[in-house]
Amino acid sequence: MDLSSLKPAKGSTKSEKRIGRGQGSGYGGTSTKGHKGAKSRSGYKRKIGFEGGQMPLQRRVPKFGFKNINRVEYKGININVIQALADKRKIKEIDFQTLVDAGLAQKNDKIKILGNGKLTSKLEIKAHAFSKSAVKAIEDLEGNAVKI
Repeated sequence: MDLSSLKPAKGSTKSEKRIGRGQGSGYGGTSTKGHKGAKSRSGYKRKIGFEGGQMPLQRRVPKFGFKNINRVEYKGININVIQALADKRKIKEIDFQTLVDAGLAQKNDKIKILGNGKLTSKLEIKAHAFSKSAVKAIEDLEGNAVKI
């Protein structure tokens, strides 16, 4: 036995259907495409969203809403995360660069400090925005909330 004598198992392969090769093949004439209509023509391609002449879904459903181009997207960081970072690195001042170095923000993010969690140490925190509850929690411990 050698590689030149190998062939697929009997019945595992079929020959391709050769259409449009004359009447004798059984697939001549209309070449299995039926009579007339767009689908029988060469170069036919159905439009995306075409539903056979029925009003398509994207035209039946009304438009609504809008995209506010003036929206400022903040990356929210809770004070319990800030406290964990301060404890881990033993620091009293947290600024934007500290948060980027810790992997809590990207360099192009705007940071908003949120008030979820408990703050236990006096910290000076510099961020782009603060929630009211976060400012209250920071200032209750004589800390500073500085907007940058």
